[in-house]
Amino acid sequence: MKGFDARWKDFPDYIIGITKEIWEDRGIATLDHYYGDTMPVRSPSSIVIGNKNVVAATMATLAEFPDRTLLGEDVIWCEGNDDGFLSSHRLLSMATHSNPGVYGAPTGKKLRYRIIADCYASENRITDEWLVRDQGAIVRQLGWEPADYARDLIEREGGAEHCVKPYLPENDVAGPYTGRGNDNEWGQKYADILTRMMKADFTVIPQEYDRAVTGEYPGGVTAVSHDGVDQHWLGLRASFPNAEFRIHHVIGRDDPMMSPRAALRWSLDGTHDGWGSFGRPTGKRVHIMGMSHAEFGPWGLRREYTLYDETALWKQIILQTG
Repeated sequence: MKGFDARWKDFPDYIIGITKEIWEDRGIATLDHYYGDTMPVRSPSSIVIGNKNVVAATMATLAEFPDRTLLGEDVIWCEGNDDGFLSSHRLLSMATHSNPGVYGAPTGKKLRYRIIADCYASENRITDEWLVRDQGAIVRQLGWEPADYARDLIEREGGAEHCVKPYLPENDVAGPYTGRGNDNEWGQKYADILTRMMKADFTVIPQEYDRAVTGEYPGGVTAVSHDGVDQHWLGLRASFPNAEFRIHHVIGRDDPMMSPRAALRWSLDGTHDGWGSFGRPTGKRVHIMGMSHAEFGPWGLRREYTLYDETALWKQIILQTG
């Protein structure tokens, strides 16, 4: 890997290694080395610019969850522009809510939730990032419903005029990564599956998914078999039936000792104008930043992981409805 420290055996080793070094080994100061000075970190809840702000956010999270661990489940990656690489890193995080912070007064509850982070790295440094954390799983384990948490957070941040605004594409900041992924067949296959479902063709589920499929979905939901997959994707699309579905990034990989895999970054942009997983339609504009991983086997898609931030979605709606 041109420009990367020789101690990393490959790009997944770099991504998993620096994550542990920063969070669990408390090497927070290494963010000055590993993260770019002006890098954008886009998440559904905000856009954070520059490593100094990332350092502050990291310290705040570790102050609230001092025993937080980040287990790297997979790194699905591709070559990027300028001799760089793009990783889609799926993590299983465990933490105890020990101290006050953004999630309120400490509850002592032990949490488990997933994260997917798409990071662009070149010359040993990350300079572009997209991050989705399963906030729905976090707040439910703390005793909140996502809409109630979003409403409370708005008030704690100073009200509608002063609170941190959720990510919207019109407020995005351009970063150095200009790639769209790779043309591996498994990425293209998964992109076709999601596109068909977003066009209301749910016959793709029994056609392309293993009957024993396991789906891991927002809110910490584990779904089993075709009915569980259908309930998730149909419920999402039914809530936003006219929203524009776009796929922004596609990676497919075949690696030794691994199932064929795919990683997609996608969005739904439109209005909450249907009955589905998000209840009574509000008619308000929403933007959903979604990330999905898939593993394929001899009988079809056998493992699916999809994340979007339910609390950020409700925050968008509440800021428009009052």
